[in-house]
Amino acid sequence: MKKAVHFGAGNIGRGFIGLLLNKAGYQVTFVDVAENLVDNINKLGKYNIKIFGKPEKILVENVNAINSAKNPEQLLEALIEADIITTAIGAKILPTIAPIIAKALIARLKKNKSPVNIIACENLIGNTEILKKAVYENLPAEIQPEIEKFAGFPNTAVDRIVPAQKNEEPLLIKVEEFSEWDIDSKSWIGEIPQIEGVSFVENLDAYIERKIFTVNTGHASVAYLGYLKKFRYIDDAIQDAEILNCVKGVFAESSAFLIDKYKFAPSVQQSYVESTLRRFENQFLLDEITRVARGPKRKLSPSDRIIFPANQAIAIGKTPKNLAKVTAAALAFNFKHDAEAVEIQNFISRNGIDSAITQFTGAEKNSELFALIRSEVKSHF
Repeated sequence: MKKAVHFGAGNIGRGFIGLLLNKAGYQVTFVDVAENLVDNINKLGKYNIKIFGKPEKILVENVNAINSAKNPEQLLEALIEADIITTAIGAKILPTIAPIIAKALIARLKKNKSPVNIIACENLIGNTEILKKAVYENLPAEIQPEIEKFAGFPNTAVDRIVPAQKNEEPLLIKVEEFSEWDIDSKSWIGEIPQIEGVSFVENLDAYIERKIFTVNTGHASVAYLGYLKKFRYIDDAIQDAEILNCVKGVFAESSAFLIDKYKFAPSVQQSYVESTLRRFENQFLLDEITRVARGPKRKLSPSDRIIFPANQAIAIGKTPKNLAKVTAAALAFNFKHDAEAVEIQNFISRNGIDSAITQFTGAEKNSELFALIRSEVKSHF
């Protein structure tokens, strides 16, 4: 049986990546440091997935788990034998797993040179490249050419909303019906497998940027605007006429550069936007605004979902006034249980909003984007 090792046994790991790999015939081993979660997976060896709004359950069987903190040697052996290695742990944590992956690749030089593909299913551009860089920093230079022959590091785009949840049934995960997983076929080593729900594509950048700068951009926009109006859930916030109008403007601004850059047919991109709005309106998800808005420092960075499309819009002669409004709302996100939000608010208190705009968005004071953001923050600071 084919073997998969997946880092991160949380909602996305079990409710999306692990599910598709399991249904494709892989024995899935989850890796996590949450002791109770690992113990439950090993005790039951299976779990259920439920699609929001549908009565039936999907059973996922033949799974096990490894506590990476307690059993690193067991993890190493699993990595040596794996046909595919995936992650859903958050971009910041990727460097922490690089040493053991590197150690496994070194061991595979002697024990198992069969193809293995390592895929970081994180919400950022160049996700697997970041992991590869960290892994290769732990590999001796002289063996890297040999490892290149059997270890692939394809970038990927993943999309499924799995909100925070508490369920009485152990390990049950509730997910939205929509899902998309695209993998760069050009970087895949070995025969491309048949995995239902996965598309192997040659122009992955287009799919990644369309997803991040439509779905993630829109999702964050609803969250930051909704937080200011004291909504709790995404589906409630998107019903607000003012928020909906701004989010539609955000989609128009981000779509403009996507169409210009990747030559998406405008009708195709508009269809994608409309399907995204329908997902946000799903009342069964109960997707909390503070979950979607978390990590504003990262989400305001120049390469991420708000500022990048704003700068790209300016580059093609568009005025991203709606993205500027979302930026102002993100800077005003003062949720005290979010460390990045607290950091931003403390910086503003010490240095003022002008310095904060440049510090967190990279927009210089003499730039068009800075002026747009500055005009929107007046009502918040």
